[in-house]
Amino acid sequence: MEVETSKPARPKLLSQFTAPFLQSRSFPYLWLGQLISILGSSVTMVILPIIVYTLTGSSTTMGLIMAAYTLPSILMLPISGWIVDRYNRIHIMLFADIMRFIVMSIIASFIFTDILSIQALFVLVALYGLLEGLFQPAYSAVRASVFTPEIRNSANALTQISNQAVRLIGPSLGGLLITFLSAGWGVTLDALTYVGSFICLFYLRKLLPFHKKETTPDSDWRKDFTEGIQILKSNAWLWITILAFSFINICYSGIVIVLIPWLFKVHLELTPYIYGIGITCSGIGAILAGLLFGTRSKWSNRGLIAYGGALLSGISLLLMAFTSSPFILCALFVLEGFGIMVFGLIWETSLQELVPQEAFGRVSSLDMLGSFALLPLGYILVGWLADIIGGTQTIAIFSSLGILCVISIMFIPGVRKFD
Repeated sequence: MEVETSKPARPKLLSQFTAPFLQSRSFPYLWLGQLISILGSSVTMVILPIIVYTLTGSSTTMGLIMAAYTLPSILMLPISGWIVDRYNRIHIMLFADIMRFIVMSIIASFIFTDILSIQALFVLVALYGLLEGLFQPAYSAVRASVFTPEIRNSANALTQISNQAVRLIGPSLGGLLITFLSAGWGVTLDALTYVGSFICLFYLRKLLPFHKKETTPDSDWRKDFTEGIQILKSNAWLWITILAFSFINICYSGIVIVLIPWLFKVHLELTPYIYGIGITCSGIGAILAGLLFGTRSKWSNRGLIAYGGALLSGISLLLMAFTSSPFILCALFVLEGFGIMVFGLIWETSLQELVPQEAFGRVSSLDMLGSFALLPLGYILVGWLADIIGGTQTIAIFSSLGILCVISIMFIPGVRKFD
């Protein structure tokens, strides 16, 4: 008697992560383009604090620089959301890539010729932030179009895993470049990555046709903006989380962007390369979260899981204020990256599920506006307070406030019961 045999099925995990490539012609171009540009950005985000602290040695100035980056981006968001929903999203991204290449090339040339001043850096960083405010809503809307329901979880997880994998390389590469060559080479690398992103998006535009939104004679940006607000108000999970993270982001981002570089470079007097390793460890934690999230097409109790991740991230930041061991700091970075990525993945997939495609640009811009509106003030406040009472004390205060906010939000039914 013959027994019918069949070939072993592909491992479930592998099939989950290959599905976006096999089922979507657009996904590889969008994925690769952003992967290339994120490499450059991750290098620059390590180098920028070193440049600022070398020029000034001031936490307050570092906070002001980050405010100069964030504020123009925030001011741009209400307009960019309207633009993204009315015009070709790929063309908007192409324009932003060209302009960001020019800005980073100017910064690199100023560094090489030794004429970069803190005043010039303020202006160029602000222009870069303005372009980010235009690019990000367009990217979010395109991603929502490409990440169809059958590949959504795996596509989001794979995108974040690969982005974080690049960020494992970027910070260490940035630390090596500034230690053994100069900051100018790292910024030059960042500029060139926008060329690679532009090429990928150029091919993507042929696969993702633009369908112009129909307008009525009384249609204007104010009416469209109000429509986006109504979509958010219709779901408690969306509007409560956006409001909550307008404060939580102040606490967490202020620490990570302004004070963690100070902790490594000034307080503990560690080399830039060690700081790069720390940021890399955060990426390792994020990759682990992405791998875990991508193993399933559906998760239950997503509200509690998301805020549990945010809680883990806050506790990790709090503990950083009480250790001087580079090893322990790196371990805490792993937990911080894991926690915040769990939240980010659940938030992104929920937006893609709940928001209509034709309004995604506006809702995405409102999400960014609500979440990041107070960040410039937060950066300035964190930097100023650190100069007054001390950096480690400021880390402890702001991380504790963030933790208390996360715990409080977890008791709200609209968040706790979100599934």
